[in-house]
Amino acid sequence: MSKSILQPKIFACTNSKVLGERIAKAFGEDLGNVITSTYSDGEFQPSYEESIRGTRIFVIASTNPGPENLMELLLMLDAAKRASARHITAVIPYFGWARQDRKDKPRVPIAAKLVAKMLETAGATRIITMDLHADQIQGFFEKPVDHLFASTIFLPYLRSLNLDNLTIASPDMGGSKRAYAYSKALESDVVICYKQRAKANVISHMELIGDVTGKNVVLVDDMVDTAGTLTKAADLMIERGAKSVRAICTHPILSGTAYQRLEDSKLEELIVTDSIPVTQESPKIRVLSCAELFADVMHKVHQNESISSKFIM
Repeated sequence: MSKSILQPKIFACTNSKVLGERIAKAFGEDLGNVITSTYSDGEFQPSYEESIRGTRIFVIASTNPGPENLMELLLMLDAAKRASARHITAVIPYFGWARQDRKDKPRVPIAAKLVAKMLETAGATRIITMDLHADQIQGFFEKPVDHLFASTIFLPYLRSLNLDNLTIASPDMGGSKRAYAYSKALESDVVICYKQRAKANVISHMELIGDVTGKNVVLVDDMVDTAGTLTKAADLMIERGAKSVRAICTHPILSGTAYQRLEDSKLEELIVTDSIPVTQESPKIRVLSCAELFADVMHKVHQNESISSKFIM
């Protein structure tokens, strides 16, 4: 059989091109050639500039806002389906719209379910993603979903810091399961922040459950958006006697005044992955690449090998 049948091909959408190149290099393949034409009205059209008939392809794209990132991925999937690709795997390091995973008040959409159905309709036969905002989003798909944990990236880094009196913290009640998983792996204590919101992205009150006196605290979350929760939690912990406060957040959305909040806060370090491009440099932000993780899983998927080790904290 020809190489084009045996070897998978890897492509990336515009916003994830840099990460796509890193993943392709770790995988041992060149990134495939895609040209995106943009029209004067803002409409765009991606085009595969090589044959993908009968092949397994991986399309890499984080679907963080704006909506054009999701739209480009959908068009790429549709084009691959119509070009007769054999298997079409959507590699989505950051699955956007995931915070809308339920109806939290009347007359609102469940956007995460809608996005799942759109991806399947467009042509995705498999999804590979990392640290979903809510685990149950996997159930919105009828196609296989490989949900990876960034803990395989973060835990070695945390261990390398050799922090004494380490305590893992969750910035809210919803993240307590994630915090307990990290604390079990690191054999550390856990504290939890309880917060109340006046409205989206606005915290009206925060309390700390647990003792952080003399502790080196590591906050754990799946994403950092406006950084309001993280910085408020960090400042509160320093006030309560913490020795230092760091944060690990898989997806660096960092919208609005997030960068300024980080600079003004008592947070010592924010550790993130490159699932979303970090648009501004900051001495407080350390970026760890997820390229090796995705490349390894893509290899195993292509070879029909087990990837269960990537689901374990």
